[in-house]
Amino acid sequence: MSSTLQLQCLYLLEQCKSVLHLKQAHAFASKTGADSGILFTGKFLLLAAVTLSDGLEYALHFLAQFPIPDTFMFNTVIRGLAESPQPYHSFITYADMMRHSLAPDSFSFAFLLKAAANSRSLFAGTQLHSHSIHYGLDAHLYVATTMVSLYAECGCIVSAEKVFGELSHPNAVAWNAMATAYFRSGDVAGAGRVFEQMPVRNLTSWNLMLAGYMKVGELGEARMLFGEMDRKDQVSWSTMIVGFASHGYFQEAFGLFRDLMRDGIMPNEVSLTGVLSACAQTGAFESGKILHGLIEKTGMNFIMAVSNALLDMYARCGKIDMSKQVFYCEMEQKNVVSWTSMIAALAMQGHGEEAVELFHKMTKSRIKPDWITFVAVLYACSHSGLVEQGFELFQRMGDEYGVLPSVEHYGCIVDLYGRAGMLEKAYEFAKHMPIKPNSIIWRTLLGACSIHGNVRLAEDVKMRLEELEPNDSSDYVLLSNVYAKAAKWNDVIDVRKSMSEKSMGKDPGWSAVEVNKVIYSFVASDVRSNVCQEALMKLEEIMSRVRMEGYLPQVANVLHDIEEEEKENAIVRHSEKLAVAFGIARMGEEEVIRIVKNLRVCRDCHDVMKLISKAFKREILLRDRNRFHCFREGLCSCRDFW
Repeated sequence: MSSTLQLQCLYLLEQCKSVLHLKQAHAFASKTGADSGILFTGKFLLLAAVTLSDGLEYALHFLAQFPIPDTFMFNTVIRGLAESPQPYHSFITYADMMRHSLAPDSFSFAFLLKAAANSRSLFAGTQLHSHSIHYGLDAHLYVATTMVSLYAECGCIVSAEKVFGELSHPNAVAWNAMATAYFRSGDVAGAGRVFEQMPVRNLTSWNLMLAGYMKVGELGEARMLFGEMDRKDQVSWSTMIVGFASHGYFQEAFGLFRDLMRDGIMPNEVSLTGVLSACAQTGAFESGKILHGLIEKTGMNFIMAVSNALLDMYARCGKIDMSKQVFYCEMEQKNVVSWTSMIAALAMQGHGEEAVELFHKMTKSRIKPDWITFVAVLYACSHSGLVEQGFELFQRMGDEYGVLPSVEHYGCIVDLYGRAGMLEKAYEFAKHMPIKPNSIIWRTLLGACSIHGNVRLAEDVKMRLEELEPNDSSDYVLLSNVYAKAAKWNDVIDVRKSMSEKSMGKDPGWSAVEVNKVIYSFVASDVRSNVCQEALMKLEEIMSRVRMEGYLPQVANVLHDIEEEEKENAIVRHSEKLAVAFGIARMGEEEVIRIVKNLRVCRDCHDVMKLISKAFKREILLRDRNRFHCFREGLCSCRDFW
């Protein structure tokens, strides 16, 4: 065969972007006889097994049909399988390699050990360790380093230390693997000792330590180490920004992103999605809008992960119109995450019918929904009262879409019935689930009992929760609310007394509001700061105004053994009321007030927000733990169904 044909076949492989292209190139190579050449087979298998996401099956078929495969070919397929969702299939291919009487090399064991680590198979790992000793490859640096990672992944830190200790001259990769091993075993001090002992620390070592500290929540250590770094790259900055954002320190994430920009470093995909997540969690719309401009200016809006994060940011800031603009106008390509994010955005805003309609458009576009998509669309149905549509989608999940219902989906149906007031139906559904109901499902039903005031069922559900999670304070609070709503004050006292005896306390409620691109947080129990005092003074004026609009305090859930005036004071100082008061005090009359709350908004605050929107002619967007509420002219977008 001529060298021209060989080059042509190799060129065709370079152009392959899918398995279909790969099959066409293979067919051409078969006709010309190039499919048995070393260069072609090597490049072909790398594409099929490693590069293309859906080519592994074709690679296995090619390997099985090849007359005389060599070690390199087996290694390539083993590597692809090791990095696949079924890494344990690598061991089957290794056994086939043995049947061909081919001796494994250092790459074989490195890929196989990676497969054992990815499948968390200590048994396979120890077998491979023995094989590597048999072939005299256990001391090979590449093999030993991967072995350290394997034992670390399987929680055998002593074995990892032993392998590392037997290395005569460990390189930087080996030192890094040992530090990672300590982090994975939860030994932060051990990782620190390894870092201090490293003869040479490269930038990868520093970044590894940053990531390790962030993963275990040692933010202070990460911050200190970051400050000591002479050179910081995009990975360093991204690790810090994403780390602080994921642990809820959103202001720190914003500050780091500003520092990154001041240092003249171009943000990458990871840092942008990290800071967009911070904007989403805090409702920082103005900051998010500035980031959108930066993303368009740098051309990074064509990166799907960035566009998905942008869509989610606008959705969580209550700007569903902007989410739609990103989804329909700015995304040239959409994956399952894009569609699911848009469905979830509509669901959060109470647009249940539109979310279901978009789900059907998604399936017609030949995008296969996954289990998260179904959680989103079932959530949309439950929060909009679409009982029949929700249950129908649930029934079609497995047969029509090939998605087996998980406990999350069963929980959505319990929520669907519970929110609609069909409590007995929700209870029967939970009792007869093929999957044992977890505490979240029973807690969902207890919450529905709290909303609809069903004391008998609430007591039954609470008994079931006692068997699963006896010390969860939120269950006691929900039961207390049920009793309070039914004016069973002695039972309320008993529940609160039980909480006190078990040293339980409610999660403190906080609310945040963005004013002039700065996030201000409020906690009901802490009104000592100047900002809180300013909010409290404005709130007194606001409450006087809403009383004129017909406000009557919803004090049912406040203990009966205090005076009515004290009850009203207790609910007036809820954090979301302080946040909206501060927003009215500091923001222009045309500006939308955006509030984020960590707990479910109470009925009284919900009523007050409606009255404020009418009396002060303000638009208020409030995102609580469950959903969005858009208050305009005395009405809420949730139609009082949340």
